[in-house]
Amino acid sequence: MSSRPPKTDNRKTATEESQHNAAARRASGEFVRGVSGFRHVIGESPDFPPEPNRYHLYVALNCPWCHRVTLAREVLGLRDAITMDVAFPNRTNEDDPVSPNRWEFAPHRIATLTGARLPECTGETGTGQSLRLATEIYALENSAEASVPILYDKQSCRIVTNESAEIIRMLNTNAGALGSTIPDRPDLYPEPLRVEIDALNDLIYTTINNGAYKAGFSSDQEIYAAAFKAYFETLAHLETLLSDGRPFLTGDTFAEADLRLFPTLYRHDPVYYLRMKLNGARILDFPHLWRWLCRTYALPGARNSGSLIHCRQGYFGRSWNGTIPLGPTFPMPYPEAYQHPDLASRTVPLPSEG
Repeated sequence: MSSRPPKTDNRKTATEESQHNAAARRASGEFVRGVSGFRHVIGESPDFPPEPNRYHLYVALNCPWCHRVTLAREVLGLRDAITMDVAFPNRTNEDDPVSPNRWEFAPHRIATLTGARLPECTGETGTGQSLRLATEIYALENSAEASVPILYDKQSCRIVTNESAEIIRMLNTNAGALGSTIPDRPDLYPEPLRVEIDALNDLIYTTINNGAYKAGFSSDQEIYAAAFKAYFETLAHLETLLSDGRPFLTGDTFAEADLRLFPTLYRHDPVYYLRMKLNGARILDFPHLWRWLCRTYALPGARNSGSLIHCRQGYFGRSWNGTIPLGPTFPMPYPEAYQHPDLASRTVPLPSEG
């Protein structure tokens, strides 16, 4: 097992992917993530002061980038201070009267996985206009963007930002002023650990968070293979990092690098192993990472920050023939498995660095 992290492209950062030759790369079959267009920062401008009950989130619980934000909202004690709307996990259909493939706030929709409405889904409440589509929120500012998460200012009726990495950073920085209900909340970005956190963030974003999408959504075999290799090399590196007994990636306390890794690993065994073609191993096969995953899942509020029903519905409900896999069920169903750190009892051969 290698203890050295795999090399990453230094043109990329922990926040966004390089857009160099993006059109040509997409045409060749590579998945290239776009760049968020709204980048205001709470507390750095008088337009967006840190105040309780002023801000609102738009999310989809199947989206890992949204999961970062909902997890931060929970662990920082901001559930009561920042309101939130949840989109249905499948986007609009081809026959939608406005546009297909758009995030929709539609609590009436029926999930094919459960045959019922999803109780977490809501209508749109942040603007006060009961809009149906996330694109309509952007259209209020003459933007053609369509993504979630969105951090919205209910007082000025403006989008603050739609970049998840920056949302979690500003929620952490301003948690007290925003109305946190947890006096001893974690500092996700403590000064002494920032260099280490930044390095981990860059590695995790490039090879794990975005790397999963490179593997799952690129149509070029070589690009897929490179993403697959980098993904499992990074898992091997993180497994080694945690093997010294530290509970979290940077030491004794949960920090930003942990928060950014969790949404992808939470999805790996039940979704990404199959949907993203990342079938080299399960997280369950990495004992230290598995116990880290269970430890993070046990944090107050963490299990309420996401939903594997939404994940399965969102990733599989509009893919292939629309049939949603019911497993895995061995050694037990997920997410119940995340309450059992002792399930990880063996190791598997891990990729060596080439």
